[in-house]
Amino acid sequence: MRSASFCLALTFAACGSRSDPDRPPLDGAVCAASAGGFSTTLDNPFFPLPTGGAAWVLEGGGERVEIRALDETEVVAGVTTRVVEERETEDGELTEISRNFMVQAADGTVCYYGEDVDLYEGGVVVGHGGAWRAGVNGAEPGILMPGAPAVGQWYRQETAIGVAEDRAEHVAMGQSVSVTAGTFTDTLRVEEWSPLDSGTSLKVYVRGVGLIIDQPVERIP
Repeated sequence: MRSASFCLALTFAACGSRSDPDRPPLDGAVCAASAGGFSTTLDNPFFPLPTGGAAWVLEGGGERVEIRALDETEVVAGVTTRVVEERETEDGELTEISRNFMVQAADGTVCYYGEDVDLYEGGVVVGHGGAWRAGVNGAEPGILMPGAPAVGQWYRQETAIGVAEDRAEHVAMGQSVSVTAGTFTDTLRVEEWSPLDSGTSLKVYVRGVGLIIDQPVERIP
């Protein structure tokens, strides 16, 4: 889930800035509050994050990221969402805790309704940069994972102008990828960028497993 502005502590691979593709993005209306039919159960095949299940744990370059669905919900823009906590440390020191608000649409799309952010230095909260909520200051919900992923799809993950504007494009599927947790073949490679930042970042998801790479960290057993 970390991306160019989703987690401000991110150190991503600088591959040069990029602009949006010259074709329409996926229709974000599936995630609009008015769409209805939402579920707080996150069981999209590429984004399986059950409440009470094991956390996704990724490590690399001294960073550690733990992502887990909490047994908590939060109403955002009139929609009851699942709270997903992301906890980041660097060289053993806590750098960020975010509470992310997600919901699954009727077609299986995982929708993103915002996040509360606490940034830490020396064990003390020093800021809340990047926090946003759908329905506040014109912010709109975005797509985190389509219900039927395909190569070439691109979409807006966040639409909070000037605060969080991440985008994502599916660049490959079915490639063999090896990480500490094992070798996987039913994969989805996603390139992410933001008009608010330079550079791009890479995520890799696996059907039935979820996120295994979020540069520079990778899934551990």
